[in-house]
Amino acid sequence: MIRPMVEPTSNTEPGSILGELSGDGKPSRAPKMLAGVGAGIVVLAGLYVGTQWLLSDRVPSGTTIAGVDIGAMSPTQAAATLDGQLASRIAQPIELTSGEATTTMDPAVAGLAFDSAASVDAVTEFSLNPQRLWFHLTGGGEAEPMISVNSEALDAASAVAAEALTVEPTDGTVGFSEGRAVSTEALNGQDVDAADVAHQVTSQWLKSSGPLDVPGTETTPTITAEATETAMRAARNVASSYLTVTVGEEDVRVPETVLAGATTFNAQGNALVPAFDGEKLSAAIIERAPHLLTKPVEATFEFVEGKPTVTGGTDGTTLDPELVRAAIEPAALSAEDRTASVELTTLPPENTKSAFEALGVKEVISSFSTALTADATRTNNLRRGSELITGVLVKPGETFSLVDSLLPIDASNGFGNAGVIANGMLQPGMGGGLSQLATNVYNVGFFAGFEDVEHQPHSVWIPRYPAGREATIFVGSIDLRFKNTSPYGAVLRSWVEGNNLHTEIWSTTHFRVETTASGRSGIRSPGTQNRSGAGCVPSAAGQAGFTITNTRRVYVGDELVKDESNTWTYRPDDQIVCD
Repeated sequence: MIRPMVEPTSNTEPGSILGELSGDGKPSRAPKMLAGVGAGIVVLAGLYVGTQWLLSDRVPSGTTIAGVDIGAMSPTQAAATLDGQLASRIAQPIELTSGEATTTMDPAVAGLAFDSAASVDAVTEFSLNPQRLWFHLTGGGEAEPMISVNSEALDAASAVAAEALTVEPTDGTVGFSEGRAVSTEALNGQDVDAADVAHQVTSQWLKSSGPLDVPGTETTPTITAEATETAMRAARNVASSYLTVTVGEEDVRVPETVLAGATTFNAQGNALVPAFDGEKLSAAIIERAPHLLTKPVEATFEFVEGKPTVTGGTDGTTLDPELVRAAIEPAALSAEDRTASVELTTLPPENTKSAFEALGVKEVISSFSTALTADATRTNNLRRGSELITGVLVKPGETFSLVDSLLPIDASNGFGNAGVIANGMLQPGMGGGLSQLATNVYNVGFFAGFEDVEHQPHSVWIPRYPAGREATIFVGSIDLRFKNTSPYGAVLRSWVEGNNLHTEIWSTTHFRVETTASGRSGIRSPGTQNRSGAGCVPSAAGQAGFTITNTRRVYVGDELVKDESNTWTYRPDDQIVCD
């Protein structure tokens, strides 16, 4: 639908704007008015921009940064004021907390620095934001402190602080104190992330004087309070009263303090599991009824009518710690049935009769004899020494020590003072004459084909011994030792009879021995030594000194398994004259 044009009416009021705009044929005044308004706006904008520009050289009144008032100051004054008043705070360690944990961070080490110029620029730099003008008119308030950050240093320091603020959860424990069940509380922990530390430091440093609180994530222990209480109920039962253990036909009362002392609660997964010490429980039963057990009798070799016979080797009785533990555990954990039953078990000897009989000790494989002297004490020493080594078993691969078999060589063990060679003189000494036993033992080991581990001949030759094939002993420095290198056991026998010392080894013949002795060389006649002092013992000249070599060849069947020589030089047995 098209609307017709309407002619203007003639009743418009004089002087009205509508009249000015009415189409009366005169030029319009609207453009002039719009231009005036625009010019006014430009003037006002200029005044606003100018005002903002003028105010940019001054900090809004009432402005504070990090608690320091810098209102109405110039930027230079404000930066200097901030640097001066914040210097001590900037240098102080940053206090950090998370839950109950606390630590500190050195700002310099963490790569943190306060930028006073940037902080002032943020509140003074030119801006068209009306809020800036509003701040100048009403007061600036607290502004943000600007800091610079070395990210690498901050990350490292935050990781250290996070570790310090992290608290591991504490597992609950159960144990006993003076026979009473006790426990330690299960406690939650917390985990602190280094990124959270860094965020709190960069966003909150210098904004408050108190510690910075870092959020943490709660962590729970493996052994919780519930698991701890479950274990405590079991521990209370253990320590509630004594336990009656029936061993054989006898009842033994085990006190609750002993039960507690033999029980521990160990973490297994998420639980505390009781463990009972069978060794301690067995010892407690034996202590209260020692007659229940019998000791095994070790097998030994005894000579009957001159022949070795195995005696002993019988079983004893004992408690098996594992069986004791298995029997006592359910009773100890029970609140009602406090009884247990344990059977005695067999305890075999270390050396059984059958094992000794299988060692092949059936014949004399070597023997040696030497003549006695007229010294009764010396002969008694040899008789006592023979008693101590008779029946001694040297198993295959074992090494026999004469000194160890005779100790202690003193009056308490049946020995007396007789002549010994010391410092080149014959003088009284405890166990005098035992070197003759050493010579006999050396020779039976020598002819048995055993390994010579240690031996030393006398310093002067004694004619009743084979030259170069004899031995002496001295406690602490010289021993006589041989090793049984055969596959059979070897048993020693020694005795005094018919003015001779006899020694032999019983075993099964395994080696065949051939021996030769060289002629004597480097013969030196005895001389005279003049000595003085209370310890001097005069003596006549004895045997000449010389050097001799003894050779031994050991065979197994026709195979030569050992070919060895031993050379020894005797010094001349000089006359001793005491001044």
